[in-house]
Amino acid sequence: MISNTLEKWEEKTLGEILDKGSSNLSANKLNDCVGIYPVYGAGGLIAKVNFYQQDKEYLAIIKDGAGVGRVYHYQPKTSVLGTLQYLYPKPNTNIRFAYYYLQSIDFAKYYQGAAIPHIYYKDYKSEKLVLPPLPEQERIVAKLDEAFEAIDKVKVNAEQNLTNAKELFESALNKAFKKTDNIEQLKLDDIAEITSSKRIYKNEYSPFGIPFYRTKEIKELAHNLPISLELYISTDKYLEIKNKFGIPLQNDLLISAVGTIGEIYIVQANDKFYFKDGNIIWFRKYKKEINAEYLKYCLTAFVKEIQNMTQGAAYNALTIEKLKEYKINVVNIKEQNVIVKKIKNIRNNIDKLEAIYTQKIKECDELKQSILQKAFRGEL
Repeated sequence: MISNTLEKWEEKTLGEILDKGSSNLSANKLNDCVGIYPVYGAGGLIAKVNFYQQDKEYLAIIKDGAGVGRVYHYQPKTSVLGTLQYLYPKPNTNIRFAYYYLQSIDFAKYYQGAAIPHIYYKDYKSEKLVLPPLPEQERIVAKLDEAFEAIDKVKVNAEQNLTNAKELFESALNKAFKKTDNIEQLKLDDIAEITSSKRIYKNEYSPFGIPFYRTKEIKELAHNLPISLELYISTDKYLEIKNKFGIPLQNDLLISAVGTIGEIYIVQANDKFYFKDGNIIWFRKYKKEINAEYLKYCLTAFVKEIQNMTQGAAYNALTIEKLKEYKINVVNIKEQNVIVKKIKNIRNNIDKLEAIYTQKIKECDELKQSILQKAFRGEL
């Protein structure tokens, strides 16, 4: 139903309906302030402390880093970290109306910074909207609250189903590769030669030639994603390495070892590339009869355990020395092939379920945006 009060709607900017505030709080300075008052960060509750910065309800928007532009509505006697911006409704502005309007904005157009995106109030405060009278704001908010509550129930259910599907696959892996006394266990060093690549220096990069992969590209390969090639080495350098050191061959296995740990890729027949030393660990020249996919699934099944072997919190790295000592179950090649076939069938079924639930989540988000656009056109 079209609102009959459209003639009373006034064009405003965000700066005219919201004031800003800032926080100087950082998570590492809250350990000595234990109390009852919540402090929130980009991912939700961070700590409970013995003070609060806000004595009235307010909005908060992530202004730095992951999730930039995401908006929250928080209650009195709470605070947020300095990576969020406080926003307060001015007179004649319903706080929930402002909250919903902020969710309708694409803040990507205000991003600054390449590695870590930022948004600034001075930029997005000029965003225009048409503000209805306060009673109409309240009516719209009631409609949105009702609609979003129903959509959120569907989304939460889909997200839980997606989580269940992922856990189902992990459970299948753990069951298939559970370490038991009656199955031979071998160190990975007894199964394959475990090494890295010959070091390539920056002055050896070429503007074209043979692709040179880092962790990012291995992760993309592992997930069948398009690769945006950035680095190359010359064909001559590639042939030199091939003759002196060797290159990845079909069924060799690569596992990311720096930053994102445990992304696993099995080299295919026609692959032609080289890779960064240290960032990626190379399983080659198998010493036992092994199905490469069986080895991949073994490592995937215990990837969390492998991740625990990494050293350092800020800079994670998996060392070849520790990986060589890691033990896995090794059955005969016939049984390996049977297990791989079974796991691949499960993986295919799980992929179908994940696609369904991912699409449902996407549809929920799209429906919300459609409803928001109608609301702010006076069509709700």
